[in-house]
Amino acid sequence: MMRKKRRSSVDKGEGAAATTTKVKKSRSAGGKQKEAVAEETNESVFGMFLRGAGVTLKQSATSNEIAVDQVVFQKRIQQQLQKSPRYPGIVQEFISGLESHIEDPERFRNCLLPCVPRLPDGDSSCVSSFQESLLRMLLGIEMLQTLIINTLLEKLPEFMLDGAGDGGLSVPCIIINQLKWLDRVVDSKELAAKLMELVSVAPVEVQRDIITSLPEILEDSQHNDIARELNSLLQENTQLTVPILDALSSLNLSSSLLTEVRGAVMTTLAAVQLEDLPVVVKFILHSVSTSDAYEVVCNLRKKLELEHCVLPPVLQASQSRLKNKGAAVSASTPAACSSQDSITLILDGIKSAVRFQKTISEAWLKAIESVDDVEDHKVIDLLVLFILHSTNANQSRRGAERVLKVKVRTGQIQEALLQKTFRDYIQVMRGYFPSILALAQSLLHSPDPCVVPFGGHMYRHSFTAFDSYCQQEVVGSLVTHVCSGVGGEVDMALELLSGLVTEKPSEMALYAVFVKGILDYMDNLTPQQIRRLFHLLSRLAFGQQQQGAHIQDDMHIVIRKQLSSTVPKYKRIGIIGAVMIVGSMGALRPKAESQNGSLPQETLRQVTALLELVQSSSESSPEAAALYYDELANLILTSMLDPQVQEMIGKSVLDDFQEDFVVDLGPDITGSFPFPVRLMYNLDEDESQGGIAINLMPLLAKDLQNKGEQQSQIKKAHKRVSPLCLSPFFRLLRLCEEKQHQGDLEEIDALLGCSLVLTDMDIVEKIESLSKAERDFLCTLLFHTINWFREVINAFCRQKETEMKMKVMTRLQNITYLQSLLERALAGTPGYVPPLANFDGESTDGIILSSTAPVNKAKKDGSGKKRKAPGKNSSGNNSQLEEGMEADETQQPEKEKEKEKEVRQGVSLVSYRQFFRELDMEVLSVLQCGLLSRSLLDSELNTKVREEVLLGPAELVFLLEDMLRKLEFCLTAVPAKRAPFLKGRTDKSVGFSHLQQRSSKDIASCCVQLLPALCSHLENCHNHFQTLLSENNGVVDGPATDIQEHQLMSSGYQLLLQVLNTTFSWSGFSQPGQRSLLKKALGVLAERLKEGGAEMNMEQLVKHSFKYLLNFRSTMPSLSTALCLSQLLSTVSERGGNPAAYREQTASLARRFLSQEWVTASGEKERGNKFNEALQTLLRVYLVHVDDILKAVEEIAGEGIPELLNASKDDMSSASWPTLNRQTFLVFYKVLMAELEKAVRKIPAGKISDNTEAQSEKLLTWNLAVRDFHILVNLVKVFDSRPVLNVCLKYGRLFLESFLKLGMPLLDYSFKRHKEDVQSLLKTFQLSTRQLHHMCGHSKIHQDTSLTNHVPALKKSLELFLYRVKAMLTLNNCQEAFWMGNLKNRNLKGEEILSQRSQESEEEEEEEEEEEERSLPPQEQSEEEAQDSDSEGSKQVNRIEDGDQDSTDDSD
Repeated sequence: MMRKKRRSSVDKGEGAAATTTKVKKSRSAGGKQKEAVAEETNESVFGMFLRGAGVTLKQSATSNEIAVDQVVFQKRIQQQLQKSPRYPGIVQEFISGLESHIEDPERFRNCLLPCVPRLPDGDSSCVSSFQESLLRMLLGIEMLQTLIINTLLEKLPEFMLDGAGDGGLSVPCIIINQLKWLDRVVDSKELAAKLMELVSVAPVEVQRDIITSLPEILEDSQHNDIARELNSLLQENTQLTVPILDALSSLNLSSSLLTEVRGAVMTTLAAVQLEDLPVVVKFILHSVSTSDAYEVVCNLRKKLELEHCVLPPVLQASQSRLKNKGAAVSASTPAACSSQDSITLILDGIKSAVRFQKTISEAWLKAIESVDDVEDHKVIDLLVLFILHSTNANQSRRGAERVLKVKVRTGQIQEALLQKTFRDYIQVMRGYFPSILALAQSLLHSPDPCVVPFGGHMYRHSFTAFDSYCQQEVVGSLVTHVCSGVGGEVDMALELLSGLVTEKPSEMALYAVFVKGILDYMDNLTPQQIRRLFHLLSRLAFGQQQQGAHIQDDMHIVIRKQLSSTVPKYKRIGIIGAVMIVGSMGALRPKAESQNGSLPQETLRQVTALLELVQSSSESSPEAAALYYDELANLILTSMLDPQVQEMIGKSVLDDFQEDFVVDLGPDITGSFPFPVRLMYNLDEDESQGGIAINLMPLLAKDLQNKGEQQSQIKKAHKRVSPLCLSPFFRLLRLCEEKQHQGDLEEIDALLGCSLVLTDMDIVEKIESLSKAERDFLCTLLFHTINWFREVINAFCRQKETEMKMKVMTRLQNITYLQSLLERALAGTPGYVPPLANFDGESTDGIILSSTAPVNKAKKDGSGKKRKAPGKNSSGNNSQLEEGMEADETQQPEKEKEKEKEVRQGVSLVSYRQFFRELDMEVLSVLQCGLLSRSLLDSELNTKVREEVLLGPAELVFLLEDMLRKLEFCLTAVPAKRAPFLKGRTDKSVGFSHLQQRSSKDIASCCVQLLPALCSHLENCHNHFQTLLSENNGVVDGPATDIQEHQLMSSGYQLLLQVLNTTFSWSGFSQPGQRSLLKKALGVLAERLKEGGAEMNMEQLVKHSFKYLLNFRSTMPSLSTALCLSQLLSTVSERGGNPAAYREQTASLARRFLSQEWVTASGEKERGNKFNEALQTLLRVYLVHVDDILKAVEEIAGEGIPELLNASKDDMSSASWPTLNRQTFLVFYKVLMAELEKAVRKIPAGKISDNTEAQSEKLLTWNLAVRDFHILVNLVKVFDSRPVLNVCLKYGRLFLESFLKLGMPLLDYSFKRHKEDVQSLLKTFQLSTRQLHHMCGHSKIHQDTSLTNHVPALKKSLELFLYRVKAMLTLNNCQEAFWMGNLKNRNLKGEEILSQRSQESEEEEEEEEEEEERSLPPQEQSEEEAQDSDSEGSKQVNRIEDGDQDSTDDSD
């Protein structure tokens, strides 16, 4: 088409040249014979002139010939016409001749097509090879142009409906082409009008041709006018959208018109055909200027509904089904493809705009950033981020990455949107695969765990949606992540690979070799990660389809190599890997896939051989053997093994356990042991004959002896039995029994009640008199015993018989009692390293932690004694410590340890936590036990408590502590849990290896099941303290109070609230899928108060739950428990749709707690670091929830603190806020300052548009804030300790900055209307700034770096304030009122700080900024000097307060 068009335009030129010569000829001829017949003359004029100018007209299909250059031709015609005596009439004759010549369509077409050069005598030099058409050449002659244009345009309608003729030539199209790129258009305006007239009547094809040619036809002067016409045409006819926009983008338009046109185009966006959309988007983006880029892009983003452009897959499928049924199987896919193509073109348009205009890329980022709601995010957002990332500009790459991370972190871009994008736009997405991969890598690398899963989703969707090249890249990238060794990254990558092996085993098998490469990088992986890696590799290599069979040999080689290693770390890897392979090879096969549904004999043989290999290679090391038992137990618990494999393992385990660890009760046990042997903890009294016992102490003694021998002679022939393997082996045995007998443990139930071969535990009392070896032996014995009992409880906690439940309860009491003994034993055994209990961690971790434990304990005790009350007795200190520590989940040791079973776990055991066996989640079901054990456990329990608390308080605390630790590990928001990826994580996950294998949803639903039991315990604690209060006439520390029991009960109370809070804080509840679980949880609380929780909606549930929990407020035993209740109420209220409704109740509750005197059971006032921390958080809760924070701050600072200052020596606290005393003043001060500054930042900035009412309201708010600030700053004169000054300098500067940023613009605009208010506000504020200045001076004299660090920034802000006030006065034409003097340096008391210069000059005075008439400054100054001297001279705080009050009252 292009060539044809070009030729046609050439013809015109040639034609024009020919005409000129003919005109000349006709002129000269006209001179000779004037009286010729008109028609003849006409003909001859046109023909002669052309011939004379060098053009020969041809008939039929032969092209016209030209013998001269076209410029020569045009010149000749022009001369002929002008020289003719009949000029100017001859011009009309010439045109008539032309018209009659082109009457014949053939001849007309000839005139439109290029002329052919005629070579006279073979000389080609005079004529160029390419010539224009005849008409085109004639159009180049100005005197003929308008007439020929008219002729052509009149001729055009004749051919409108013809369509393309022979050779695909469309006459209308060629006619329009003649008009393009003319050197000069004589009457551009007229031409434009005629063309637009034509457009109004022409068919669509011709319309398109005319419109797209307009920029090439018209001169610049017409562009704006034509653009207006095209704009109105665009509104009427969407069919012409593309040509009109093409034309508009080529026109040279004024910016205002361009904006108008763009606005019009934007409004029609919704109605545009999908295939026209790319042109529209391109036009909009290419017509953008820097100033309006953001606005245009925002609009475009809103209007561009890509979601509507693609049929949902369901509809696509149903459409293709319908089409397949009928005869027309045409194009369901082509339709889908064309829509995908259009979207690809749209995105290409955006891409080119973004690439070449930096402002547009910034505007897109800003537009996506400004969307606040999840629902408002669209597919286009994600696609544009991929586009921005795919451009080479670093800035837009980084910007796209940053915005995506922020959006994912805040939860505004979610996986559902990503899924939709991949589902509906797969073809488009494929083009951006490199960017998708790079972004996914970046998200997975991120140290912020909130964004890591989203990167995982990007990988997963890429693998499932794209072709094999992309899949290979995805797997390669994931393998790189795993080899990086960074905790969160490795976990996510392994989880993804695991998921892909499950979903797409045959595709993943192709890339098994890549995944196998990770085996070379296992040094960096934790045991949990190694387990997962081998799990997915063994599934690939040994799974049922065995798609990855080609890596089996490599796996076997690696495993054997690791198992034969003498380095414990590698042996551990070998054991984990081997057990995982056994799991895959010995998995239960569906019947269809194998003979009779059983395992092939060859596979069974391999499984047996592998198990024997592991067993033989781990016999030499007890740690390795224990790990092997634990891994095997895990396997049996988590996977379905073939019955033959299951039976084989179960049989050997039962026999070995009996042989190694169980002895019959009979003759006395002989042998030399460090302590006398005694059978302990037998629960089966009736079976004294023929009973069994666990042979613990003799085994331990023998094991120690073996260790000694082993050092002297390395090789031992016989198998070692270590007590270390007792608990893991029993766990394996119990799980085998459970699997084989569907949960029934009758075969091994004797192990629950059987006794242990130990020694008399009274020996702990004499620990100081034992040797180092004996102490170590005793501690190790206690650890093994406790771990045995923990494992026994794990095993039997789900048994239903009452007798079993009673025994489990007794075992729990045994544990709490033994732990109290262990605390004492450890206290007397510094530097002791306990035996390992969790074998899949790094064995070195244990040693590091344990060595710090005794120090830890000493430090805690020390901190108890470092309280600021000399002369208090030790028990007082101890109780302060214990009560203070209760904000922690841990518990405190006690000075006077008694041999009672309710002694709690001491704080020292916290650091030994990893040396205890992990309790299963199922153990927590013991919390649900009812009254079953009342009569039988009479001797064990304190009778007083027995009626209310069904589980002993110590046991309750023990279980709740464990539960809280589990919940914090699983349900707490991830950032808090896993921020320090590299080191902290391994330490934190020790002792949670079973828990890690369960999902957080699983854990949350377990908690919800336990909620009724937890509520019962909560009510029991409440009743206990209520009874206590009524017995003691409302006094906490009555004479009858049992301190130890009180501490246990309050610990239990606090733990229950913490457990509930952690459960309800779980972020998973906010996901739509967990809504029903949340309703169920709230329903439990609501039903304690009102029946029929199932019928209530969420709002009612929250309301009743809140009300139920509020009832516990009257019996809070300590401030930290009260804080837990406040936090729980706040959490529950946020679960509803309207948390604001509960703000007032939460605030009044917090206020009630702050206005309460907190006393420990021993009668001491609560205090200490933990108390202060809890107080700080509670005060924050109060100020965050209170309605008017400024009023609340003023109440505490203006009333509470003066009360404290006036309080008598006996009662050193404020009357209305008893928690406010001299020790807690700093806590109050810090929170008040911080919250005041935060509140001020939320005051909206002043605007010119504000009405008087809004201005006065904001002024009033600022007045209150400044008054509060003044009171707080002035307190420094009384409380001048370093921490208080530090707080004041820090928050003083922040307050000042907020005032400059938000307050001063308000004063600018409201000065004229509210002069008095502004003046009084500045006056009050000036008193505060002066005090801040004094503090800067004080810091410099004392040269205290912690204070002077704040000084430069504060001084800068003070100076800025000064100039800002001056600017405000200037703005309001009041600059004469501003007067400034020099400010003396003074200390906190107001005394002048003398420097050399200040001694020389005496008359320096205060900086002053005043804002009224000139008469003000002197009077003002004297008033302020008086104020200053008042405060300087006064040592009495009342006078300061009064003085301050005077100055602040003025400002109201």
